[in-house]
Amino acid sequence: MKTFEKVLERFKAINFAEEFDMIVAIANGGIIPAAILNQRLKIDFQLLKIHLRDENQKTKYDTPQLMSPIDFKSESKKILLVDDRIKTGASIRFAQQLLNDAAMIKTFAVNGNADYALYNDACFRFPWIIQT
Repeated sequence: MKTFEKVLERFKAINFAEEFDMIVAIANGGIIPAAILNQRLKIDFQLLKIHLRDENQKTKYDTPQLMSPIDFKSESKKILLVDDRIKTGASIRFAQQLLNDAAMIKTFAVNGNADYALYNDACFRFPWIIQT
């Protein structure tokens, strides 16, 4: 397992080629990574409540579902779209469709295949997940 300190080192070291107007976190998994990025980038931070899987990462819906209305403007914004993990890309693609009026969208994942990713490991445990 990656320690929280090692993951934070990667958050601090990652370089972004673009400047962004806002961070949009896919809730719930993207909230912690987006908050960490927000501390570094100091830009607007918004949430998109999208669900596809349950808390055990089992598919809950056939397609991603928007769970609450979008209450921010994305038109002409340069967005960093954040999730904790990108497996199939279904949630990220759905979010990109929802934000299609943005000037630019780049993706960020702690683990997975994104424009910016800290890791791309087949098996990854997030150090901030509390096991009950």
